[in-house]
Amino acid sequence: MRRVSVRRSPVHGKGLFAIQQLRAGERVLEYKGELTSWRNALRRHRRHGVAGHTFLFGLSDGRVIDGSRGGNSARWINHACTPNCEAVEDGGRIFIDALDTIAAGQELFIDYLLTVGDLLDEDVRRQYACQCRAASCRGSMIASVASVE
Repeated sequence: MRRVSVRRSPVHGKGLFAIQQLRAGERVLEYKGELTSWRNALRRHRRHGVAGHTFLFGLSDGRVIDGSRGGNSARWINHACTPNCEAVEDGGRIFIDALDTIAAGQELFIDYLLTVGDLLDEDVRRQYACQCRAASCRGSMIASVASVE
């Protein structure tokens, strides 16, 4: 029985929503896609990427899961500064686990905690602006927002 579905999100584009209640601590689904190098994934993303979407999930060993190739509905999970889910790496795989009880119909979110390198200018800030509207929103999907140089 399916527990999540993809539909239009009020936060950004498509989102992932609970079909039934999900319990805190529950493993919801795996983030699937082609396992590749960052170099290959970024080259393909620049060439064939969907505007406003990045389906790349980095692993601790330096590889990346490219959800745009063979991915599943997990690729549509949106960012929020106060997420109700978290991404957990286990054996070279990424799983989405519920942090809180999530009611049926509620959208699932993770904190992307993106890293973008050393140069954080206004264009980069704009590209990774957060739209979660949470009271504690940091205004960015980037892990730690440094001041503009």
